[in-house]
Amino acid sequence: MYEKSLNDKKNFLKNGLKEYSIKRNFDFGPSARSNTSNLSKYISHRIINEYELVNDVLKDHSFKSTEKFIQEIFWRVYWKGWLEHRPKVWTDFLVAKPNYDKQCYEDALNSNTGIECFDEWVDELKNENYLHNHTRMWFASIWIFTLNLPWQLGARFFMKHLFDGDAASNTLSWRWVAGIQTKGKNYIARSSNIKKFTNNRYSNIVLNEDAATLEDDKFYEIQEIKNLYTSKKNESLVLFESDLSIFQREDLFSSYENIYLLFLENEERNIKLSENTLNFKKNLLESFKEKVTKAEFISSSDFFSLNPNLDIIYPSVGENMDFLKRSELNTDKLHFIAKKEDLFCWQFAKKGFFNFKKNIPSIIKFLSHKGNLLE
Repeated sequence: MYEKSLNDKKNFLKNGLKEYSIKRNFDFGPSARSNTSNLSKYISHRIINEYELVNDVLKDHSFKSTEKFIQEIFWRVYWKGWLEHRPKVWTDFLVAKPNYDKQCYEDALNSNTGIECFDEWVDELKNENYLHNHTRMWFASIWIFTLNLPWQLGARFFMKHLFDGDAASNTLSWRWVAGIQTKGKNYIARSSNIKKFTNNRYSNIVLNEDAATLEDDKFYEIQEIKNLYTSKKNESLVLFESDLSIFQREDLFSSYENIYLLFLENEERNIKLSENTLNFKKNLLESFKEKVTKAEFISSSDFFSLNPNLDIIYPSVGENMDFLKRSELNTDKLHFIAKKEDLFCWQFAKKGFFNFKKNIPSIIKFLSHKGNLLE
């Protein structure tokens, strides 16, 4: 998997990056994806980490010529940082029990809405475990404003099937479309926009194009990020599939006596994943084990019997962190190791993306310092 991700990355940087900003919004269908990077499933699990990718882009290209692609890379970093400062957004999403039309919901899940493009996207999501980013926005908007289904159910549906689904990007993107992430500003899918950016593949698209934003009066106070470290403390390390980056961690890994790989099956998850998605994540862990030979799989029951003095690659807000909080371990004894690049970037993620975006040059400068990525 690491070799494939490396080849896919090299191919995109060589052949696709030049026209990315011009063609990135077009969805030509699942058999024609050369206008996008197709790297998100690797980035979301950090088989390729975001900073490594920015590093590779800027080796051969100027920031100005690749700014749009670099911004897209940093959206994932930004969303993750924003959620780290407001973890209750994730827990509120999980416990929500909204009312909905059950027949309409079943029709949506089974591509039986009568909206041709939407029904095809449902099938594509299930079969390909991927949707183009622009299409995800259209899909979510139709789900919420035309089908009148709760955004939380749509977000769960995406998480079930997307190979690149993660707690932050998925949850917050659905909130953004609904108009509750950026209060009062929703995203409306328009038939003319869908026709244009799918090369007129769809016609007779009847949508609600005059919908009001959803209402949500909840206010989430910003929490400071604490108890994350960048160096080793204990002799055993635990990793989940959410951060399998090897880049610049070879010395760290070699310093441990034990490295444990912990994978959550569906009975241990808040959101049940499709078989394809589960297998994809398991394969990533297998690939990591091939690269880091001292790593070994451990079951959740055996994990509970370990000495609680553990180092853990910080899994971020989401399923894996929830598992640790539910465990009988004293999480105060767990030593969470985060990337220094994350900690630097997340300080800019307390507000909207505009504030984060204006700090990207500072982030690039930070990465360029000796000892960080760009040298």
